[in-house]
Amino acid sequence: MDAAYLSEWANLLLRWLHLIAGVAWIGTSFYFIGLDNQLDRPKDGNPRVAGEQWSIHGGGFYHKQKYLVAPERLPEKLHWFKWEAYWTWISGFSLFVLIYWGQASTYLVDPAVLDMPAWLAVLISAAMLAGGWVAYDQVCRSKIGENEALLGAIGAAALAVTAFVACHIFGGRGAFLQVGAMTGTIMVANVAMVIMPGQRKMVAAMQKGEAPDPKYGRWGKQRSVHNTYLTLPVLFIMISPHYPMTYQSRWNWVVLLAIGLAGALVRQYFVLRQKGRNAAWLPACAAAVVALLIWTGAPERPSGAAEAPPFAEVQAIVAARCVSCHAARPTQEGFAAPPKGVMMETPQQIRRWAASMRQQVQTEAMPPGNLTEITAEERAKLLAWVAAGAPTD
Repeated sequence: MDAAYLSEWANLLLRWLHLIAGVAWIGTSFYFIGLDNQLDRPKDGNPRVAGEQWSIHGGGFYHKQKYLVAPERLPEKLHWFKWEAYWTWISGFSLFVLIYWGQASTYLVDPAVLDMPAWLAVLISAAMLAGGWVAYDQVCRSKIGENEALLGAIGAAALAVTAFVACHIFGGRGAFLQVGAMTGTIMVANVAMVIMPGQRKMVAAMQKGEAPDPKYGRWGKQRSVHNTYLTLPVLFIMISPHYPMTYQSRWNWVVLLAIGLAGALVRQYFVLRQKGRNAAWLPACAAAVVALLIWTGAPERPSGAAEAPPFAEVQAIVAARCVSCHAARPTQEGFAAPPKGVMMETPQQIRRWAASMRQQVQTEAMPPGNLTEITAEERAKLLAWVAAGAPTD
């Protein structure tokens, strides 16, 4: 069985698993952050209880209580939440390896950004994944971690530097996903390396009849809050490969930071709303950031209308530069089927996808990493043909 065909199925199934696990993890995370933000003082005055909440859902009433540290006795049955996070990372990392490491010369390396062998790009990528977590964790464990405002400022600055460096090492699409993979790794490592070990120590202490150390609860809460603000920026990165006007922008690292900021502002709005504060200015600021990106990132219109080349010339360019991938049976290594089902082997097919071609050619998203070495002159001819109405006569 063809390896590229199996790779496509692996891509689909891993992506599906990643989405399912991610929905479960994000849903659980958002629920508990929301619960924390909406707790009321306990009616019975129990000094061990930090707060409680009554709610109704699905036709039933629920009464939840959160303890300051722990209950007096450990319950017989205790629910843990971890596998949602683990499977989100396992599936996401596997997908990253399959696409961005397995086809690094296509999706990670862009000679126009930095020409390097695929193995070096993978090595740098792996080092950034590991180094990102180690640096973040060490800062959180230091004295800086006790000052949330300072920690947040350092985190934002580190993200800016990371985005800038990634976008000047890798191709735009690969750079965005590299930052997303780093962020996702930090998020799941927070669960696996801090939150879960701390909870195990708290449970172990209670099993010995000892009082749990409250520091584990504080650390876990801190990392959980960090994760919730990183969620929406990571979701944007997950969908960004479909929108080359973001990652192929000249200032792509600024776009990445701006969208991340907008996502964090929207998340903060919901956090404050859960606390009873309607900070409508936050989503308004997020909308303003996005509007500014749209305005400043709009492609410049050519000063003069270029003459549309004959269709025969357009078809020759497409055949030389595009059809190796966009064919019923692609000849480009790593492709078992045409990307997104787009085929350009006949005049009718080329004209059908003319509008999409303009976006991909104008942003230089296609060919990926300029695999087929399309020239600037050829790009200009394709754009002129599309602007003229994509005639085939």
